[in-house]
Amino acid sequence: MSANEAGFNTRAVHAGQAFEPRTGAVVPPLHFSSTYAQNGIGGLRDGYEYGRGGNPTRDALQEQLAALEGGTHAFSFSSGLAAEDSLIRAIARPGDHIVLGNDAYGGTYRLINRVLGEWGIGNTPVDMSNLDAVAAAVAASKTRIVWVETPSNPMMKITDIEALAKVAHDAGALLVVDNTFASPYLQTPLALGADVVVHSTTKYIGGHSDVVGGAIVVKDAELAEKIGFVQFAVGAVSGPMDAFLTTRGLKTLGVRMDRHSENAQAVAEWLLERPEVEAVLYPGLPSHPGHELAAKQMKKFGGMISVQFKGGEAAARKVAESTQVFTLAESLGGIESLMNYPSEMTHASVKGTDLAVPVNLIRLSCGIEDVEDLIADLEQAIGNITD
Repeated sequence: MSANEAGFNTRAVHAGQAFEPRTGAVVPPLHFSSTYAQNGIGGLRDGYEYGRGGNPTRDALQEQLAALEGGTHAFSFSSGLAAEDSLIRAIARPGDHIVLGNDAYGGTYRLINRVLGEWGIGNTPVDMSNLDAVAAAVAASKTRIVWVETPSNPMMKITDIEALAKVAHDAGALLVVDNTFASPYLQTPLALGADVVVHSTTKYIGGHSDVVGGAIVVKDAELAEKIGFVQFAVGAVSGPMDAFLTTRGLKTLGVRMDRHSENAQAVAEWLLERPEVEAVLYPGLPSHPGHELAAKQMKKFGGMISVQFKGGEAAARKVAESTQVFTLAESLGGIESLMNYPSEMTHASVKGTDLAVPVNLIRLSCGIEDVEDLIADLEQAIGNITD
């Protein structure tokens, strides 16, 4: 059976993970070496020369990532933002434009607007669920990249990847999908027409809140060559220990995502009945405007929920600071449940702008604990809201 014929969990366990031939070690060894002996000048052993250019542990992770996303080339970076920065520099030049979601992750918008904007790369935030608005924004400028998160962070909007790819391609642009929230287990954007998939592997792919990383996956060989050059030339690569931890987490991604999704579905349905709640943003709910589309392009609905409270900012803050099982912290996608107040945490960089997150919103990353304990924790936290 070839790697492409195997099921997701089989690929997750075996892609890039052949046993070590000398000893038969089932888990490939972790390679810490920064440099490699040569068989004479320029005589590289299996292509390895220097750690920035290549490392067997990182290469194994990259093979694993490509196999799971349905790509031909993958690149592992020291963080999600390092991956995004390298990707944009590989594709865009001064004078080019990026059209992105108007509820994009704050760090992505900060990179595009405040860092790359100073180098002459423009941007237009737009509601990605409105394809006419996207097409108009793309046509209004020299758009090189259309950038979307689906589900989006933290408003949980769902975008039609296949339709958006057509809009981008008709204008000669590339479609980049941030697949962090869904993970390759739930959604494979390349199969839906996207040109590039990016990840913060810190989140669901690593899955244990113990490693920071990022990834890019593509199918096109010419595009892969450009990205590979920037990865090598700029050098924001993942270290061997980070790559090893990410690979270890990735092997159980499918099992974890099943549990994350089951827990989030139950929590979302429970929250929907609470009188203190104004809105529950979760694509697994039939009331979500993107529910049918999410059911079409996702295997399940994931572990992320956003909740808005009738009591406004005070209520949201009170709940965020009152949980005991949910930990108030940045990030998401780990086995433990996390609570986030985006307005002051993950999306503080867009506060006061058109991309600002509602102040009555909290974001939940539902872990793999017993769901009864998660609901009990939220019940006692919500009970702390006073009129």
